Amino acid sequence: MIEFTAETWPEPPLAGTEAAAVLGALERQRATLAWKTSGLDAAGLRATLGTSAVTLGGLLKHLAHVEDGHFARLWLGTPVGAPWDAVDWEATPDWDYRSAAEDTPEQLYALWQQATDRSRVIVAQALAEGGLDQPGAFTTRTGERPNLRRILLDLVEEYARHVGHADLIRESVDGLTGEDPPF
Repeated sequence: MIEFTAETWPEPPLAGTEAAAVLGALERQRATLAWKTSGLDAAGLRATLGTSAVTLGGLLKHLAHVEDGHFARLWLGTPVGAPWDAVDWEATPDWDYRSAAEDTPEQLYALWQQATDRSRVIVAQALAEGGLDQPGAFTTRTGERPNLRRILLDLVEEYARHVGHADLIRESVDGLTGEDPPF
């Protein structure tokens, strides 16, 4: 059985080479799968999806928050704007997921689309000004600053995790499955 500790958990370098960043992200995903499947007997490994509070709308709102948060806080070093800045995250850490039920589909799609549009502009500008090796504004307690590569890979990882959730939820809604839309 694999033992997981903060010291042994794989962490991509905050400002490593491209190969180190990609391999670090891959190793973190591998470790996550090992962790998520660890300690289960045969029945546990055969379990199917039960009830969950996660919704597709909640995923849209959460990923809009992640987009805004990654680029405001980690890259630009600025506070995250509305609607995120008005939330008491300590009292309601899953506000983005839960409050999505109060929003219309149009509001959720617009919130997510606007956040991704902002992110694309920021990334295009950053790439034009110096590429993936540039450090972001955020500084860790140990004085390290994540580079643009690491911030983007973290975003890829966040989407990968939640697209997996979306696969399962969407299949339960109307049976839609597959990796790519029909063209």
